[in-house]
Amino acid sequence: MAGLRFRLRQISRRFWFLPAVMTLVALALAQLGTWLSTNPGTSDDAPAWLYGGGVDGSRSILAAVASSSIGVGGTVFSITIAALSYAAGTMGPRLLQNFTEDRGNQVTLGIFISTFAFSLYSLRTVTGGDEGTPFVPHYNVTLALVLALCCIGALVYFIGHVTGSINTTRVVNLLTADLRSSLLNATELTDPDRNVQSPPEEEFWAEAETLLAEKGGHLQLVDHEGLVDLAVETGTTIRLLVRPGDYLYPNSPVAEAVPTLPDGIYSRLTVGDSRTREQDVEHAVRLLTEVGTRALSPGTNDPFTAVDVIDRFGDALCTLEDREWPTGVYSSDDKVRLVVATSDFEGLVAAMFDQIRQFGAGSPAVSIRILDVLAVAARVLDDPGRRAVVTHHATKLRDDALDATRNADDRVTIERRHRAVLEAAG
Repeated sequence: MAGLRFRLRQISRRFWFLPAVMTLVALALAQLGTWLSTNPGTSDDAPAWLYGGGVDGSRSILAAVASSSIGVGGTVFSITIAALSYAAGTMGPRLLQNFTEDRGNQVTLGIFISTFAFSLYSLRTVTGGDEGTPFVPHYNVTLALVLALCCIGALVYFIGHVTGSINTTRVVNLLTADLRSSLLNATELTDPDRNVQSPPEEEFWAEAETLLAEKGGHLQLVDHEGLVDLAVETGTTIRLLVRPGDYLYPNSPVAEAVPTLPDGIYSRLTVGDSRTREQDVEHAVRLLTEVGTRALSPGTNDPFTAVDVIDRFGDALCTLEDREWPTGVYSSDDKVRLVVATSDFEGLVAAMFDQIRQFGAGSPAVSIRILDVLAVAARVLDDPGRRAVVTHHATKLRDDALDATRNADDRVTIERRHRAVLEAAG
């Protein structure tokens, strides 16, 4: 069930989904309006705001609304493609998903397409002259005029929205919100009284049977509850060797179980062509890292954006504070039933700073900013192990920056900021 809900959420985020739903609703409204116009009981004592023109006037209005809405809709689609091309070249192709899943873009395109479908469907019901008994769908023409006004409003909104959506700072802020949400969902507040079982020792898995991947792809979702239920039903203990975000290679080890390998493990794993943010904590980190490293490329040379990304990483580290990573151990009736691989603080910090450190070693401003952020994080974090990770990355950055920096004053500043990190970490 978890995999099915995940697939439905993925479909609902597709660029075509909302416009398709709005078009179907528009066709249903067109059919309803035609029925209201043909039903004698509803046509009597028509309200004053209802369109009261004849056949020629209604045809002209519906045809004008249909042609103009599809024309402007094509322009909107072209602007969207141009914005996507700019975003892909500037911030990375993996960010295209954020633009295609944007509800503002979907609603705008849906308004124009649904208005076109409504007007065209209504136009076919207008009859007069040699065609037989004159008929005008008054409700449809009235609603078509309302939809035309909505299209004007949608066009004004879209111009401002798409202009803001390709702003680098706005994109960084959206990715930061995703990262903060992922960290809060993946970690939990420290509770000294909680009783967490330890995973079995490595000797326990000596006789385990191994499950191999059926196909290649990214592990997108793990149905933890389903796997625990399966382990309880079959009396086994299951250990996943991969975590969401990992790429599964065909015939590579995915899971193992003791004493036997139950059927149904693979059906509780969702594998797809791309990484998703549902359970992949490092996905938003890598998207932010891509924005930062592209900003440091020689063709772009935009250290300001890189510094903006570094500040957001500091925000994420301070958000963690004293929160703990889950152990990945799931038990039932005081017996371990499932052990899953989880992200850890060291891997998260490495994903944040390693590539930016490597690309920005020749930019003293970037190196100094990273050291400042690490110093703040070292003051906020309580765990000595996490402080050790922070100082380790600060030392690596200092070594790389000193090798790439020629100016003596910059070298002195880098050394001073590195000492500040060590002092903050105690």
